[in-house]
Amino acid sequence: MQTEVELLWLEGQIERWLRFGRPAGERIIDRRRRIVAFAPGAMFALVRWQANDFGTAASRIDILRAVAPREAFSTVPFVVPGGELILHIGGWPKVQRVLEAIDAVEEAGVDPCEAAPDHWRHVASRLEAGQTPRPYTAARHRAWRLRRRIGS
Repeated sequence: MQTEVELLWLEGQIERWLRFGRPAGERIIDRRRRIVAFAPGAMFALVRWQANDFGTAASRIDILRAVAPREAFSTVPFVVPGGELILHIGGWPKVQRVLEAIDAVEEAGVDPCEAAPDHWRHVASRLEAGQTPRPYTAARHRAWRLRRRIGS
């Protein structure tokens, strides 16, 4: 079973795009829509933005882990069947802060898909509390990889 995400780009109206993730497959529906699929365990970030006559009406970013069959999951619009919700942030100022946190992970030399899920949970918690998230460093990433290896 794969997790499928419907992406859409209607310039200036509705935009659903991936900020990071490694799709295992892709189906193009038309010029504006495509469906990407993720293997179980894959992490990805989905950005959803919508405008109306007055500007941004809704913006949201979700970082999810694609689930395996019989695993519990959260439902998220445009994600079938859903995924393990790691980060769920709404409102453009906070979405921008998450995008900056993703940029910082990349600047540290780490692929955001491989970053510790706990870091993304930390980012969400700190932003919801109005605080600045701690940076994700190469040392934190090394510790995450060792912890994951020991746990398996």
